[in-house]
Amino acid sequence: MTYLVGVTALWAFSFSLIGVYLAGQVDSYFAVLMRVGLAALVFLPFLRPRLLSGKQRVTLMAIGAVQLGVMYLFFYQSFLLLSVPEVLLFTIFTPIYIALLDDLMFGRFTPFYLLTALLAVMGAAVIRYDGIDGSFWAGFLVVQGANICFALGQVGYRRFAAELPSSLPWHNVFGWFFLGALAVALPVFLVLGNAAALPSSGLQWGVLAWLGLAASAGGYFLWNRGATKVDAGTLAIMNNALIPAGLLVNLVIWNREADLTRLALGALIIAFSLWLNNWWQEHHGYKAA
Repeated sequence: MTYLVGVTALWAFSFSLIGVYLAGQVDSYFAVLMRVGLAALVFLPFLRPRLLSGKQRVTLMAIGAVQLGVMYLFFYQSFLLLSVPEVLLFTIFTPIYIALLDDLMFGRFTPFYLLTALLAVMGAAVIRYDGIDGSFWAGFLVVQGANICFALGQVGYRRFAAELPSSLPWHNVFGWFFLGALAVALPVFLVLGNAAALPSSGLQWGVLAWLGLAASAGGYFLWNRGATKVDAGTLAIMNNALIPAGLLVNLVIWNREADLTRLALGALIIAFSLWLNNWWQEHHGYKAA
């Protein structure tokens, strides 16, 4: 749980940094390539191929390709189709996908996880619903593609990690995750990227460096490790805890307008869903998968 809370604080800056400094200014495919490439460079020196079998290496690469590579392609494109508030609003469905996919992959059905995930979605909706008008279904579908990829990657990693020894030094194998994402990001940039829309200022390069080295390299490593230490309900809820955290960062640093009453109410609903989930665990003898 500590990992998830820490990464939520780290990622709270990402929406604003992308929306303010990159969206519509820097080629989205290049931004994805830079984030993934820098993250891969962080873990390559620690990579020990012999710790995993060939099949396990391919599996971890596939998880990275989906959770990070394909997800980022959807995510960055969504900023070209939608406003930042709309992107935030449409991410609220991720907890439902996690709850359903986790039960599917582990061969069970836990209705209570779906209930707490829906509560978290309600809390996020209270915060971000702004009465969107106009034609936004294409953008909605793009964001759902990102949500499903992110959810599938998290649940897939939980399932993958559950089959490996608990003593495995994950920093020596996690590089495969980023190499899988790089296998998606590099060819997509070469085919679809716009070399004329590269970063034009030191600030934009700095933002990309921070997103790659901190938010991606450190963030995804710790988030996925945290995902293996909690139940699916907590993981689903924490996916929406990012929304109030991100809004607070945006309000304090970039002085954007936010409805503090709705922010507080939505955060309370998300916190209640987390408390309810923990209460259920304590009374049903939960053990992490």
